Amino acid sequence: MSETQRIAVIGAGVMGSDHARTIATKIHGAGLAAVADIDLGRAQALAAELGARFATANPAEVIGSDQVDAVLVASHDSTHTELVLACIAGGKPVLCEKPLALDLDDCARIIAAERSAGRRLVSVGFSRRFDPALVELKAALDAGEIGRALLAHAVHRNVSSDPSGDSASTVLNSAIHELDQTPWLFSSPVTEVSWHAPASTGLLPGRQDPQLLLIRTADGALTTVEVFVNAVYGYDVRLEVVGETGALALAHPAAVVRDTALTRHTSYPADWRPRYAAAYRAEVQSWVDAIRGTYDGSALADAVDGYRATAVAHAVIASMASDGRTVTVGYPHAELTPVAEPFAQGA
Repeated sequence: MSETQRIAVIGAGVMGSDHARTIATKIHGAGLAAVADIDLGRAQALAAELGARFATANPAEVIGSDQVDAVLVASHDSTHTELVLACIAGGKPVLCEKPLALDLDDCARIIAAERSAGRRLVSVGFSRRFDPALVELKAALDAGEIGRALLAHAVHRNVSSDPSGDSASTVLNSAIHELDQTPWLFSSPVTEVSWHAPASTGLLPGRQDPQLLLIRTADGALTTVEVFVNAVYGYDVRLEVVGETGALALAHPAAVVRDTALTRHTSYPADWRPRYAAAYRAEVQSWVDAIRGTYDGSALADAVDGYRATAVAHAVIASMASDGRTVTVGYPHAELTPVAEPFAQGA
């Protein structure tokens, strides 16, 4: 399948709009065919801006359309399960923003449906896997440049967050990036977690913020994750990996350093889009290439990866509910873990 892929985006909020603009202007071999959003006016405005063929408030309309080849789901987390299942039933490849589903049984339903379809249809939007700096760090780690990894320290800070969320939603919507990143980075599954609460900011009543997670992987490495979704000062993601013979760290990604008036300073972005623009573009391009049969899709997170990240998130939430006790991570649907056939074989 080498022809241009007609992509529909479901969800015209900040994330979906960004994906739609990327597809319409920066992705080879794809075009934006349709936009769906619960707010029809918002969908119509985005479709008109980007030249999409049609807009609708009904996501089933784009999934079932013969003018749509594949679907990118960027709607509310609670809608992911049914939309992904509908894409599988329609035989359409789907890139679903994280999390794949909020419930492990729903993740298992998706995996089972994909296996029944007989080919790879589902990808999950864990864009960190495409961040050039993180890809370089992982390559150095895999090459043994610092010996065996012993510790990792991850920081994930946002300017602000949706005030309607709670402490568990911080894990499922924000920290879940690190819950996928950690086992991917070490090529080792998460075996146990614990959740810890420092003093909480007074700016976000009703939610523990920040949170500190301890993650142990099967290789024995221990990762600390600080997630602070109302840090105010800027969007700031950091990572250091400490090994037996050295350390690897992500450099500050600011493009310009300003030296003026006896001071030196750099700027922080207001959200994830400037920091991860290259990662999102590479992720979507890889997904489109996989659909077209020119790439095997191996770097893309699949439905099993989505299931595993949700399983770890649920273990973290269980630790949260038990005052920080260490919780063993279980993967109860182990029989569903084999991945379906690669994209190219099913195209």
